[in-house]
Amino acid sequence: MKKLIYAAAFGLSMLSGAAMAANPEGIWLSGDGGTKVHISNCGGKLCGKVVWLQEPIDKKTGKPKTDELNPDPAKQSRPMIGLQVVHGLSPNGPNKWSGQIYNADDGKTYSANMEVKDESTAHVEGCVLGILCKGQTWKRASN
Repeated sequence: MKKLIYAAAFGLSMLSGAAMAANPEGIWLSGDGGTKVHISNCGGKLCGKVVWLQEPIDKKTGKPKTDELNPDPAKQSRPMIGLQVVHGLSPNGPNKWSGQIYNADDGKTYSANMEVKDESTAHVEGCVLGILCKGQTWKRASN
C-alpha cells in the first residue's frame, strides 16, 4: 500500500472535448505492485478508487485495512478498498492530467500529475508545494 500517492493519478481519453492519444481510464497497478486503482471519468474529470491491495488484511487487527492514518477520526474506519484516492484530474497538456491524490500512508492529500506514456504505461507523481515531487511508473492491469 506504500506509495499509494503515486498510484493515484492515471488518465482519460477525452475530457472537455479535447481528444487525447492515450486512454488513461481503466485499472492501473502501482509501481510497487501493491495497489490497483480504477481511474474513471467523474463529471468531466478523472477520479480513482482503490480496487485491490496485495495485502488487504491489516496484520495488527486481522481485519481489512482501513484509512487509519486519516487526520479526521471520523474517516479512520473507512475501508481502503473502495477508497477514492484520485480527485479532480483535469487535462494539462497532451496525455497529461493534474489534480489531487490522497496518500493513505500518511493521511495527506497532495497535488498530482499523471502522464500516460502509452496504452500500458503511465507516470504518476505526487507533489508538495508544487515543487517537491516523487513519482512512479504504473502499468495497466488486466482487472
